[in-house]
Amino acid sequence: MKVASASDTTILPLQVRNLHYEADGVPLIKDISFTLDRGTKTIILGHNGAGKSLLLRLCHGLIAPKAGRIDWKGNAQDPAQRQAMVFQRPIMLRRTVADNVDYALRLRGVPHSERRGQVVDALKQTRLHRHAGRQARTLSFGEQQRLALARAWAMKPDILFLDEPTASLDPAVTRSIEDLINLIHGAGTKIVMSTHDLGQARRLADEILFLHRGRLVSHAPACDILNNPKDKEISAFIQGELYW
Repeated sequence: MKVASASDTTILPLQVRNLHYEADGVPLIKDISFTLDRGTKTIILGHNGAGKSLLLRLCHGLIAPKAGRIDWKGNAQDPAQRQAMVFQRPIMLRRTVADNVDYALRLRGVPHSERRGQVVDALKQTRLHRHAGRQARTLSFGEQQRLALARAWAMKPDILFLDEPTASLDPAVTRSIEDLINLIHGAGTKIVMSTHDLGQARRLADEILFLHRGRLVSHAPACDILNNPKDKEISAFIQGELYW
């Protein structure tokens, strides 16, 4: 599947500055700053409740921060059209597998004459073409997650946010999803994915944002964080200890 080349326009880098979010007066994301650019798979790592999903939703624009800024390259006028997100529980429309992908493309304004070919391509890439006529909600959970990825990838996003997409999947299905994530990344889409699975971070991450209780502890190459952690919170996480 063809995506924009490095010479084409892009909404990246993403710059996050002093991001703060709270609910009922309780700070959940605490003055986080970082920059994400093309070319790397970024894993947001941390314990459950660290703020990983919240951070993804803030970056994707699903919720508004209490303070701080989220800026795309050149302050793009409509960055929502150049990004996509897949959730831990895939959202399936009451339509066929093919129609789920077609609907997403139609919302993005892709002409009818182009949509069929893009739907076929997306389903082939994700090995779902044999299920094109099935109702999406009859698929297995792993197949639904692949369909959610196919639907997102078909829109050719500059950046794809993934919120623990392999949670509750068995190892074999998890591996197939990870292979697909690598395929999407290899085609040119920036991957930003949350997980609390240390093994998955080792397999996928080029760089890591490590969160602890809503605070960004470290943003560094994966090898530095995983092999030579300098922060006590990260050391405890890697050693399987609870750190409060």
